[in-house]
Amino acid sequence: MPAHPKPKIEATSTDLVAIDAKRILLRYGAPIAVLDKVSVAHRIEFAREIAKTVLPQREERLRELLVEGGYVDASANPKKRRRQAAP
Repeated sequence: MPAHPKPKIEATSTDLVAIDAKRILLRYGAPIAVLDKVSVAHRIEFAREIAKTVLPQREERLRELLVEGGYVDASANPKKRRRQAAP
């Protein structure tokens, strides 16, 4: 009996952009629980804005965008990330 071929699942360019946008936002401190509530269009918009922001200010700018979008409460304290010292 011949094996059934698997259906091809191709990611569209929009899907790939959305995945990259989510990675960028996670990288710069967006909480997963919050990010799950952010629309795909906003994720892409926020990621593009973050990419234009100078590196030392990206986490702060992302927080501002999340507050402006109503996804995060402005009075909530952001968690500071601890960077590990080089060995």
